[in-house]
Amino acid sequence: MSGHNKWSTIKHKKGKADAVRGKIFTKLIKEITIAARLGGGDPAGNPRLRKALLDGRSNNMPAENITRAIKKGTGELEGVSYEEITYEGYGPGGAAVLVDVMTDNRNRAITEVRIAFGKTNGKMAEPGAVSYLFQTVGQITVAKTKKVSEDDMMLLALDAGAGDVADDGDNWLITTDYADLWEVREKLEAAGVVVADSKIAKVASTSVELGGKDADNMLRLVDMLEDNDDVQNVWANFEVDDATMERLNAEG
Repeated sequence: MSGHNKWSTIKHKKGKADAVRGKIFTKLIKEITIAARLGGGDPAGNPRLRKALLDGRSNNMPAENITRAIKKGTGELEGVSYEEITYEGYGPGGAAVLVDVMTDNRNRAITEVRIAFGKTNGKMAEPGAVSYLFQTVGQITVAKTKKVSEDDMMLLALDAGAGDVADDGDNWLITTDYADLWEVREKLEAAGVVVADSKIAKVASTSVELGGKDADNMLRLVDMLEDNDDVQNVWANFEVDDATMERLNAEG
């Protein structure tokens, strides 16, 4: 969702990096805890925990925070029981939105998500209303270098079991089957590729271009949702038109 990525960049330009860092820590602690609860505390046999630990370390999370979260997940320490839920809705201009939530209070979570939609001229929808538009895939981000051409990266990725390689500005975006994400990443790294990031993503099959007030409200909706500690991820199928992006960059 390029609109989402661009908006993330603008948010950092507006000086929200410290606040975003705190939110990231909160979300990562939840992810580490639930990954350890579901798959055990040994990252060697738990790909989801392995990924969460990589994210924690790449965001400079203190080791004691990581250890505590794992122990809470495995039951060695008393901790909160989190529930995973995905809410669906329509944003301004009819954009499809999925909201991945991890919460210890379902009533609080749905109330706050509903408020965010309501304040931005969106609305929540029934399960299945928009989720059919999204496919769950693995995504691996590799920074471009002069040493590796597009053809070379394509060959390396396909040999590792990836499905596609796309030009994403300063990076290559490698797509895999979501179940093969970790295996493909390991093969790429074994071949000398430096992986900047990897994740399970929900990618929309169609997109809606937004401009003017609809774009402003949609970006506000994403912002409100991502600022919610219960929300882990926001996926949507909107693109922001060039005029709106130029204005937002100028304001930033």
